[in-house]
Amino acid sequence: MAALLFGSGQVAAQSIAVPVQVDVSGNTAVVQIGSGSQPLAELILTFDDASGLSASSLGVSAQLVNINDPTLLTRLPGQTLTPLDPALPLMITVEPPALGGLSFNRTVRAEVHTHALPYTAGSSLRLLKAPLNGAFRDITDEIAPGSVRARGTTGGFSQFLVVTDLRETGVVLDQKFSWLRARIAALPSSEQAAFDAYLDAAESAVASGDHAGAIGALDEIRARASARAGLALTQQWRATRDVENQAGEIIAGAATLRYSVAYLRDYGR
Repeated sequence: MAALLFGSGQVAAQSIAVPVQVDVSGNTAVVQIGSGSQPLAELILTFDDASGLSASSLGVSAQLVNINDPTLLTRLPGQTLTPLDPALPLMITVEPPALGGLSFNRTVRAEVHTHALPYTAGSSLRLLKAPLNGAFRDITDEIAPGSVRARGTTGGFSQFLVVTDLRETGVVLDQKFSWLRARIAALPSSEQAAFDAYLDAAESAVASGDHAGAIGALDEIRARASARAGLALTQQWRATRDVENQAGEIIAGAATLRYSVAYLRDYGR
């Protein structure tokens, strides 16, 4: 249906809502997207430590979008270099209601699983995330087969897309380094130096082609953020949006940077 509606180049008047079904068990929520025996996709959210997690508290919805919508294109990190595939013009929104009671500590692993897209080694498919109606950025930390499983780690919500990223890996790395450096700059001053040192080491290692050194430094960032979570760093996200999840965002930012460094190592720029 998606390809028929949006793959011809014609501009659709508006997005089309897609039914979702949410099942929750423990710290995991599985969202079936679409109807019939073969759903269009599923979103799997695996929380480190959730409270108040339920189908209603997640606030999940999904839409088939117009891939030529200029408003959507301006939200993409590469605009025409990060297109949606006509086979999966799907935007998933996770916008928990403020009074729904959902909170979690540290991170959520988000996976979009679909049979609508083929998997290939070295795939350019990526998982993007944005605040509601805001700019999308790449949060990918794994692209796995089956048919495609696009995975990323996040310290918050709310909108997700799977796109083909045609940008040079160096450009992606620059943006991810800048994003993570900005998150570190917002930490308590007593915490910044250690994180900056690891990030400087990772950036220098990438510049010199020392991919193992860069990955090691990023692993140190993730480990330190986990160790400092709930102590020197805040670690909670909650639906009331009145706290900042510092540890979760640092862990997530280092995870997606690690993926891009490994991609650079294996497939070049």
